[in-house]
Amino acid sequence: MLDFTINQPNLNIVAEQLKVIAHPVRLQILQILMERGPQNVTSLYEGLGLPQSTLSQHLAKMKSARIVLGNRKGLEIYYEVLDSRIKQIVSLINEQV
Repeated sequence: MLDFTINQPNLNIVAEQLKVIAHPVRLQILQILMERGPQNVTSLYEGLGLPQSTLSQHLAKMKSARIVLGNRKGLEIYYEVLDSRIKQIVSLINEQV
């Protein structure tokens, strides 16, 4: 008999991460972070032309889903992509657009 049991907690985490990145602005933020390395809110804000509060909300959602990590350097927080699976997914998406 085949065993189709799955690790439900891990699937829930992955599904939540996929929901979080399923937004054009968040995909764009991830693409920038992957191409340019760690960035602070100011550089992302200037590059994307979004209101700073909107950008901060997107980063907070990705941080809470453990997709990005924020490292404080002085007064600034620099964000980088934390999850290697997300990097692979975003790379695959970028190949298609």
